[in-house]
Amino acid sequence: MTTVVRFHELGGPEVMRLEDAEVGEPGPGEVRIRVEAIGVNRAEALFRTGAYIAPVKRFPARLGSESAGVVEAVGPGVEAFAVGDAVSSLPGFSPNDYGVYGEAAILPASSLLHRPEGMDAITGAAVWMAYLTAHGALVDVGGMRPGDVVALNAASSGIGLAAIQIAQRVGATPIAITRGCGKKDRLLAEGAAEVIVADEEDVADRLLALTGGRGVEFVFDAVAGSGVVELTRALAPGGTHFLYGMLSGEPTPFPGFTLGMPPVSLRSYTVRETTKDPERLRRAAGYVASGLRSGAFRPVVDRVFPLAEVVAAHQYMERGGQVGKIVLKP
Repeated sequence: MTTVVRFHELGGPEVMRLEDAEVGEPGPGEVRIRVEAIGVNRAEALFRTGAYIAPVKRFPARLGSESAGVVEAVGPGVEAFAVGDAVSSLPGFSPNDYGVYGEAAILPASSLLHRPEGMDAITGAAVWMAYLTAHGALVDVGGMRPGDVVALNAASSGIGLAAIQIAQRVGATPIAITRGCGKKDRLLAEGAAEVIVADEEDVADRLLALTGGRGVEFVFDAVAGSGVVELTRALAPGGTHFLYGMLSGEPTPFPGFTLGMPPVSLRSYTVRETTKDPERLRRAAGYVASGLRSGAFRPVVDRVFPLAEVVAAHQYMERGGQVGKIVLKP
């Protein structure tokens, strides 16, 4: 028996329970890992409340896709991993099929990466979701180049901070957008070229002013909702507005009709575009690993909670005061 986190009904953080369960043996193409650290993501809160893009199909349900651990057993047909390997897991599966919140987890081998030598478990659970998401949208799909300008809302999240660092590495200019002034100095310290405080400024007007009226080449948007129209207004001709989250919980309008059909693109992106494609994942993982080795990438961990405090960790995340990643430690 091992401790896992499950929930038996939709709701707030309090519906999560620590329970004893049999994890079992891995099946064909699967690996069992001893979990050493777990990256907490807002998608898990959405899944728990029934607001995620994939509804909960059965109870009790599990949570989590991003973790670091050590391989304990491999199933038939698994050749890339062996017992004792240090690994990280990636969000390449449905939350209805697998979950990593617990002391052990069975996962598809296709959703694991070997942890680079010297990478500790906390970093291994905090790095991949953030950097693969930002790289996949802005570099792999968008083709971000030196001199481009990218506007980032939810900039203090793990993904937002990763996007700032990736933009810097490419030679692009990251402009952070935050709701209040409390995180402004921290975002500047983390590498944002400018910080726009949405509660105090007209975001689109400021972005246009900062680019001499040209507009930004990219908007990297975790919020969606009604603000999409204003952010798209600040795009340069030919620019791309990436939607990778829906933190607002609001319906998202198509901005083209409101803005007179400008020559810009509105595109959704999820990290599974990368993690489900072996060749794209190989390239992206190499890019991230090289950035870590050079020091260009510095994963920011805001706080580490014991697994027993998973409810408090989710409550902390939902208050929105963190800068960087929240991690659980079994």
